[in-house]
Amino acid sequence: MVGMSGMTLLLVLMAGIGAGFLGYAVGASSLVSYPAMLALSIPPVLANATNTVGVIGTGIGGVLGARTELRGQRSRVIVYVLIGAVGGVVGSLLLLGFDPEVFEYAVPPLIFLSAVIIGLNPRGRSQSRQAARDARKQLEGLRRDGFPVSDGGEDGVEGALPLSSDSWWVWLAIGCVAIYSGYFGAGAGTLVLAVLDAGHVGSFHKINALKTVIGAGANVTATMVFLVRGTVDWPAAIVLGIGCFIGSYIAPSITRRVPARVMRAAAVVGAVALAADLAIRTYW
Repeated sequence: MVGMSGMTLLLVLMAGIGAGFLGYAVGASSLVSYPAMLALSIPPVLANATNTVGVIGTGIGGVLGARTELRGQRSRVIVYVLIGAVGGVVGSLLLLGFDPEVFEYAVPPLIFLSAVIIGLNPRGRSQSRQAARDARKQLEGLRRDGFPVSDGGEDGVEGALPLSSDSWWVWLAIGCVAIYSGYFGAGAGTLVLAVLDAGHVGSFHKINALKTVIGAGANVTATMVFLVRGTVDWPAAIVLGIGCFIGSYIAPSITRRVPARVMRAAAVVGAVALAADLAIRTYW
């Protein structure tokens, strides 16, 4: 959208801040940024492509910040980046290849799916299991030596499971989620985390880092496709990206003071309401 007013750009910035915050808190930034693009009268497909470009910085920053968790997993990181990259290309081509109405009809159920994923809270369940494993290790150390002993565990380089231990269905499921990420992506990060956790790929910290790697791979290649096809509203994408950075930066200090269940419940209610609103506008 060429020639955006200052007020419009300010609204995009605020939407980006909200998206960055929600992305950090519950892993669903698109639940804020995508409807914000629609509210600015940007067509759905263009809004989705612009949103993908705008939130890409959060994924790249997350990968750089997770270098410690990714250490010792070079082969796995390469394979999962490639899976994410291929899925991102396929998803973005599906988005641009079909009639725009197909995407408009698909969005309400996709947003509802993201609400279900957030409600099931695979991230919190994975964290709880990891905490229980850590507690058991500490108790074993106390019983054995009289004080806790760190042996590297799953979070050390020595504890990184070999790539060959990953089940085939994990790769297939991750590929499907990567395609979804390139196509739309709301809640994709949380879904990836659930798949990796179910596949027992590693500790929570390691799979959370891998989730970021996969998402970054999918978003980067999808962005490249959108750029080549010229389906990006650049002013909105740039300002949205700045807002996402700000939102993700301030989120940790805020979320420490807000119970996770409150943020999750608010995200679920908002997603269901948004899905219902878009469904009414699209189907009736």
